[in-house]
Amino acid sequence: MRFRCFAGRLGSSAPRKLSSVCTTHDIPPTPPNYEIWTGYVVGSPPELCREIDTRLTAGEAFTDETNEELFERFFANTRLSIQMLEASGMIARELDGAVSNLRGAGSQAGSYASLLKSTAARFDGGVDSTEFRAMVQQLAVSTHEMAEQNLKLVEQIEASSRQVEELQAALQAVKVEALTDGLTGLANRRMFDDTLQRRIDDALESKSELCVALFEIDNFRRITDNWGHSLGDQVLRYIASTLRAHAQGDVMAARIATEEFALIMPRTNVNLGEALAERIARAIKSKRLSVKSTGDVIGEITLSIGVARFQTGETMGVMLERASACLDAARAQGRDRSVTDLQLARQQSAA
Repeated sequence: MRFRCFAGRLGSSAPRKLSSVCTTHDIPPTPPNYEIWTGYVVGSPPELCREIDTRLTAGEAFTDETNEELFERFFANTRLSIQMLEASGMIARELDGAVSNLRGAGSQAGSYASLLKSTAARFDGGVDSTEFRAMVQQLAVSTHEMAEQNLKLVEQIEASSRQVEELQAALQAVKVEALTDGLTGLANRRMFDDTLQRRIDDALESKSELCVALFEIDNFRRITDNWGHSLGDQVLRYIASTLRAHAQGDVMAARIATEEFALIMPRTNVNLGEALAERIARAIKSKRLSVKSTGDVIGEITLSIGVARFQTGETMGVMLERASACLDAARAQGRDRSVTDLQLARQQSAA
């Protein structure tokens, strides 16, 4: 499969631009990549285009991992919606079948009840032996038919129930997959954004505090350049497991970019949020990692951290921008440290 095959669906000039972009940046021709880069060529969604332009300006390579991250951020919602619609349609058809069966059974039960009523009335009037035998035979046949219908209905309802349960389980699995980072098992960027917005709404309603911490692995590119992406993946999973161990209660840990992680900390002020983030950083730094096959020592893994608190009246985007500014400041000040928005504000006032 080649991008130029897909590109014929885009119009006159778009195919050439798409082919050029993908060739220049060595983009593998997979369906998710096609969706990402077609969106970039046609300029939709704008947030995706700005993200790609920023990465292009920074000279970032568009690896499989980078493209996967972009797809999860900007297209996982579409994928989940389609799968939910498909599953919902199948569930609706199963329920329609069950309702139809119940209506049929109800109609037959009504007929059976009418027969019992009319037979009882005839018995009250007196019947001879021949008529009695005919009435009993008719009742026996109708009763047998009613029993068979009930048995069939029970089987159909049980089958429909199993099918609906299987569809619900499959839909839940799809939802979990769409909201989870495949490498680390943490929440992905979409789940992070959705959860943070809910926590902001909760904080406004309860007038409680809320903090978010952003973590970036220092010099992660050097690790992958020296020891390969497989070892880089091990480092990412190690950091994810440490974050998960410290994310107690309703604190949520997420992987939001290739080498970036985050914590959402409800009912937590900025000082406590920074303290938790630094405990995580110390735990990660305390373990000296090595390559099992060669014994080469990777050394310490350090993190730069930005911590911001929610301020009433601001949007989620503004809060994350402040957290990102704190992370930038931590990098600029030498890495392996944390900076909060309160500290950054004081530094900027003193400058």
